[in-house]
Amino acid sequence: MNILLRILALIRKELIAIFKDPRSRFVVLVPPILQMIIFGYAGTFDLNNVPYVLVDQSHSSESARLIGRMNGSGIFTCVATAGNIQQAKPMLDSRQTLLIIQIPQHFQRDISTAQTAQIQVIADGRNSNTAALAIGYLTEILNEFNANVLATHSGGAPPPAVLLIRSWFNPDLLSRWQIVPAMIGLITMVAVVILTAMSVAREREQGTFDQLLVTPFTPLEIMAGKAIPPILVGLAQSAVIFFIVRYWFAVPYYGTAAAIILTFLIFIIAAAGLGLLVSSISSTMQQALLGTFVLVMPCGLLSGLATPVSNMPRPVQDITLIDPLRYDVQAVREAFLQGANVHQLLPELIPMAIIATVSLLTASWLFRRIS
Repeated sequence: MNILLRILALIRKELIAIFKDPRSRFVVLVPPILQMIIFGYAGTFDLNNVPYVLVDQSHSSESARLIGRMNGSGIFTCVATAGNIQQAKPMLDSRQTLLIIQIPQHFQRDISTAQTAQIQVIADGRNSNTAALAIGYLTEILNEFNANVLATHSGGAPPPAVLLIRSWFNPDLLSRWQIVPAMIGLITMVAVVILTAMSVAREREQGTFDQLLVTPFTPLEIMAGKAIPPILVGLAQSAVIFFIVRYWFAVPYYGTAAAIILTFLIFIIAAAGLGLLVSSISSTMQQALLGTFVLVMPCGLLSGLATPVSNMPRPVQDITLIDPLRYDVQAVREAFLQGANVHQLLPELIPMAIIATVSLLTASWLFRRIS
């Protein structure tokens, strides 16, 4: 009971230190919400407006039908027309357009005589991801056009074989559904690691850490008192951001409440352990802040948030095994879109729990050694 009371006293002290300053309250509460909203709108690979320059050398009814399909898709916008590629090239060079689409002169004749009509597409490869997505959308429109032409010229008969595509978990393949839920972990991790790392560094810089060491508190009690307040703040932030993702961005959640709560809790404890590791080797607040960014940036890059871990080189994949954000990103996506329960999330929860345990025990050992 005495141990619990001492830890509660330390927790109260840390919470007062976090929230007594209006600027600290602002930093803890407002930036995570703003970051989630900004990243939620910016963090998408979907294209809603693809400008293109049209070089229509056919001027036929078939080319008009194809152009109508592109303009009616809601994705492609014709920003200019040109007589040839050379006239359109300056607009691509100046980034006024993403694509140049050239329809050849004999387009309708080739279609009518069952020959292959070649449409030339020139894309701005300076942004390869965007260009690849735009070409993919254009390919889908052209496939629909081909199916319609084939049915028309074969007396209304359907094409011999078609693809029937169905996407599970994300029917419309919206990248926002993939990215936005995973951002919860990254935003929360930044806040928790900073708060935990700065707490001990602040005590050392102000000269009060030595006074804390001569009190009846043991290193484990000090560590618990330093870790629990950021964990509570992180849980509150995760809850707020979860509701923003669910109701602001309308990302469906199919998992159980226990699954997402346990995922957040274990991940935040692991993040607090990493923050304590940083704080245990930092003498000043500046060192703690720099250590936080040195830690968080690689964790974000190696988490699979933007690029799949399976696409990384094998040695890099092995490094990601000690990144708690990797498991959190996977678990949150499975809970949101797949409807995973706690049992199904164990392959992600167990490694996170191991990282949390190892980081906390290492931080406790460093506290004893350095103190």
